[in-house]
Amino acid sequence: MQMTEGAGPWLVVGLGNPGPGYAGNRHNVGFMVADLLAGRAGGSFKRAGRAQAQVVEARVGPPGPGSRRVVVAKPASYMNLSGGPVSALRDFYKVPVEQVVAIHDELDIDYGALRLKLGGGDNGHNGLKSMTKAMGPGYHRVRFGIGRPPGRMPVADFVLKDFSGAERKELGYFVDRAADAVEALVLEGLERAQSTYNS
Repeated sequence: MQMTEGAGPWLVVGLGNPGPGYAGNRHNVGFMVADLLAGRAGGSFKRAGRAQAQVVEARVGPPGPGSRRVVVAKPASYMNLSGGPVSALRDFYKVPVEQVVAIHDELDIDYGALRLKLGGGDNGHNGLKSMTKAMGPGYHRVRFGIGRPPGRMPVADFVLKDFSGAERKELGYFVDRAADAVEALVLEGLERAQSTYNS
C-alpha cells in the first residue's frame, strides 16, 4: 500500500532482545537496522509512553510532499513478547497493519541476503509469532538472512550468539542495505523494493 501525505505514519519495528548482553547477537539484527534508521534521521530513542518500547519519530525521503512519516521502534520486552508492545504502538499511532514493518533475522536465507514480503507465516520465529498473535499476519517483513547453524548446533544457541568475526567484516554493509530496503518499501511500495533488494 502506497502511503499518501496526510495519512498515518508507518511503524517500522526492529526485533531483538533488550540489554547489552544481547546487542551483538544474530537474533538482534533487527535492532541494528532500527538503530541505523534512527541515526540517519538524527533521532535518539525515547520511551514511548505506556508502550513497552523505545521509539524515534522521523521522516524518510526527500524534504517535501514526497517524504513519509515513520515511527522506528524497538520493543523493550524480550523477543517472544514483541506483539504486546508493537500492537500498543500501532494503536497509539493509528497505523494500519499493512503499514507495519518487522525487521528480523531469518535462518532460511543465506547470510546478508534480504527478502521483503507482505504477510505469511512465522517460520518458527518467536518475535513474528508474538506479533501475528497480537495483530494478525498482514504486516510487512524485511527478512535479514543469517544462514543455518553449523553442524549440530541448536538453533536457539546459534541465534543467541554474536555474529562471527568473518561475518562482522560485512555486517555494516548488510545492515546499511537493509535500512535502504526499509526506506524503499515505505517510499516506493513493496513491488519496487522487492525488485531492487530481494537478492
